[in-house]
Amino acid sequence: MPKSVPTISHGPKPVGPYSVVTEANGFVFVSGQVALDPATHTRVEGDAATEAERVMTNIGTILGDVGLGYDDIVKTTIFLVDIADFAAVNAAYGKFFTGPPPARSTFQVAALPAGFKVEIEAIVAR
Repeated sequence: MPKSVPTISHGPKPVGPYSVVTEANGFVFVSGQVALDPATHTRVEGDAATEAERVMTNIGTILGDVGLGYDDIVKTTIFLVDIADFAAVNAAYGKFFTGPPPARSTFQVAALPAGFKVEIEAIVAR
């Protein structure tokens, strides 16, 4: 199956030369998301947990646009500017899964675009 780029109607729009979501071979890849309000395309202010909740909400909106949901996520990667935020982000992130959560990696990074504290990407099975 060739790569396709589904149209996203409700999630945040890309802020650079990338696709928000790409699909190939039964998998959907959601690009790293930061805490943007998709209606206004402005930053959602707050601590790392607040950012993580917005990011996960946005990922759910993106998945809804392609007919999928949180339980379809098989792997996520979380990027944190400060690993000390791990517990707070973990608690916020965990609220979005009713069944067994997906595999996950979490990394501290030197910086994220525009001063964001959290970025999350996802791999999803169709």
